[in-house]
Amino acid sequence: MLSKNDVYYLLETKGIDFEVTDHAPLFSMDDKPNVELPYPEWDAKNLFIRDHKREHYYLIIVRGSKRVDLKQFRKDHNLKKISFASEEELWHILKIKPGHVSPFCLLHDEDYRVHYYIDVDYKTNRIGIHPNENDATVWLQGKDLVHIIEDYGTTVEYIEI
Repeated sequence: MLSKNDVYYLLETKGIDFEVTDHAPLFSMDDKPNVELPYPEWDAKNLFIRDHKREHYYLIIVRGSKRVDLKQFRKDHNLKKISFASEEELWHILKIKPGHVSPFCLLHDEDYRVHYYIDVDYKTNRIGIHPNENDATVWLQGKDLVHIIEDYGTTVEYIEI
């Protein structure tokens, strides 16, 4: 599993500009008011979703201030019935525990089972995400994050929410 130091090293070796904000652990968006972030309007919410047959998995990343209507998302993207994946599926596929989910955990998906959806707002703006550990937030350009994920081989799709 990539630790946060591994994530920082990856970003440095790729020449990507980034900032880090260390903070108390954040297990959900509900914990956010207890932490002061430099760019709160660009923090991200991560949703790990699966279809009802457990054949297809999706990581949906949207701005923290947005709400994702899963029924509408399913219709908009022509998906089968979807719901949140289990803690066991999260660990088995992305090698991460709840509360630590990040787009960087897609680099653990050796079988490329997860389709990555990212909020179009991040296409030309910064994004704040955990570096696979929930006691820090990494701030980088959304397009740089997408390039890392695409270079790994994961399918990425921008979405409007």
